[in-house]
Amino acid sequence: MSENKKLPVLELKDVTKQIKKKVIVNHLNLSLQQGDIYGFLGPNGAGKTTTLRMIARLVFPTSGEIFIHGCSVSREYRKVMSYIGCIIENPVFYLNMTARQNLKLSAKLSDKQIDPSRIDEVLDIVHLEDVKDDKVKTFSLGMKQRLGFANALLCHPSIIILDEPTNGVDPMGLVEIKELIKQLSEQENITFLISSHMLREMQDLCNRVAIIQNGSLIETGAADDLLKKYAVDNLEELFFACVKEARR
Repeated sequence: MSENKKLPVLELKDVTKQIKKKVIVNHLNLSLQQGDIYGFLGPNGAGKTTTLRMIARLVFPTSGEIFIHGCSVSREYRKVMSYIGCIIENPVFYLNMTARQNLKLSAKLSDKQIDPSRIDEVLDIVHLEDVKDDKVKTFSLGMKQRLGFANALLCHPSIIILDEPTNGVDPMGLVEIKELIKQLSEQENITFLISSHMLREMQDLCNRVAIIQNGSLIETGAADDLLKKYAVDNLEELFFACVKEARR
C-alpha cells in the first residue's frame, strides 16, 4: 500500500475561522478515512456550514490547515478539488434545461476532462435515467437533490461533502437520499462528510460522528461506541449528553 493511501481522506488540523471578534469555528480537528459516512452534527449556527465552506475553499480559515489525501487545500487547490464533490446549500440548476443538459454544462466548465458517457452513467447511479431529458423545473426537491449528487459524481470524487442534504425533502425523498449515500459508500468506496442538525435522521446512516457546538468540537468517534459510552439510544440523546458533559 502506498503512503498516500495510508493518509486520511480529509484532515483538519487546528482550523479556526474568526470574523472580527467573533469565533465561528474554534481550533477544529477532524480526520476521515476512506469509506466513512461521517456525520458532522450540531444545532443551527454551530459552525458546520462555515467548516464545509472552508474545506471547499469558498471561505478561508483564519488559521489552521486542511488536507485532502495529504495535499494542502490552501497550497494545492486545483489538485485537491479533483478529489471532492460538494453539495453545499441547495443545488442550483437551470430550470429550463434538462437534467442531461445541466450536467453537460457542468462537465464543460470542469477543470477535469470528463467523458460524455459519464453523464449518463451518473444519472443512472442516482436513478434519474428515466427523466434525464425532462426539464429540471418539473423535478421534486428530492429529484433535484439526486441531480446534485449526479453533478458531484461527475469527476469521480473520493469524498463528497453534503450540507443539510435532507432539508425540505419529503419522507420518500429522504429514504432515497439515505439509500443513495449508503450505496455510494459501499459500492464506490466514497467517503461522505454530512453536516446536519437533524440528528435522528442521521441515526442509521453515519458510522462516525463529530458533534460541534458554538464552533467547538465536543465529541467525535464511532457512532456505536459513543452511544454505548454515554448510555443513550440515539444521536439526539447523544448530543445533549455531550453538551452536558462539556459544561462540567
